[in-house]
Amino acid sequence: MKLAQCLWAFMLASGFASVSLAQSAYPSKPVKVVVGYAAGGAVDVVARTIGQSLSASMGQPFVVENKPGAGTNIAVKSVITAEPDGHTLLMAANALAANMSLYQPAPFDAEKDLVAVSLVGRVPVVIAANPNVPYASVKQLIEAAKGKPNSIAYGSPGNGSTPHMAIELFARAAGIDLQHIPYRGGSPAITDTIGGQVPLVAVNALEVLPHVRSGRLKVLAVLSPNRSANFPEVPTIAESGFPGFEASVWYGLVAPAATPKPIVTRLHAEVQKALQSKEVRERMTGVGGEVVPGSSDMFTQLLRSEHLRYEKLVRDANIKPD
Repeated sequence: MKLAQCLWAFMLASGFASVSLAQSAYPSKPVKVVVGYAAGGAVDVVARTIGQSLSASMGQPFVVENKPGAGTNIAVKSVITAEPDGHTLLMAANALAANMSLYQPAPFDAEKDLVAVSLVGRVPVVIAANPNVPYASVKQLIEAAKGKPNSIAYGSPGNGSTPHMAIELFARAAGIDLQHIPYRGGSPAITDTIGGQVPLVAVNALEVLPHVRSGRLKVLAVLSPNRSANFPEVPTIAESGFPGFEASVWYGLVAPAATPKPIVTRLHAEVQKALQSKEVRERMTGVGGEVVPGSSDMFTQLLRSEHLRYEKLVRDANIKPD
């Protein structure tokens, strides 16, 4: 009996030692951070910012791999099916929560197929306009829209994109009808707004920032709880008469569901450390966003609540993907 107990204890100790060794060796090779958008966009910038910091702190390169297509579903599925060893991660945004309702049948179940590592940050959605439009505030926009329902158009990065969803939620709250013009990405929507083909555009703050600074666009409102450091003179949507309303593009790191918990815990701790660094904070602020430290559970809850919010909107507004 004593011999059996000793053998059992030895096996357990050996097993724990192996697990501990594997964890201490993580990462043992370059880590791939998959992004479901083209290089140069907001998610790509955030992924590279965090990746640089993690590379320095964890001793292995964190390499961004851009896999645009199918509304980010290609990127998401590539991570779901990857080896769950912490060496393949996804820098996700709102589409991770929205696509489960937007695409039918649902392409994946984020809660079952992935594990939340850490929320990283937010960039507010903004309503921007051609400088020549006759309204300079959300209040004036609403008055104009109520005077001629469905006559005012706005461009967005596409059907089911976060800015599209945000403006649909805003329009319902304001009791107005706006004409949605979907584009294939934020850049062409911005180009047409600058050119006067559409009066309004809904995109994230990062994409409009250089055009606002050059005077080719004006921002009517930021859809975040607090004023943006890049547009301090522009009121929030709450200040414009819609308290409690918020629409931001959020970013977070996720991993395949079976990734060992100690690896997830370490990654979370390293991301939190990165978010406290001056360099990361300045880079995020520079692109119009803010860092959002917090627990993995907080990110899990955000995914769940966003899924429910988008599910209702997709159903009620009958939104279809491009």
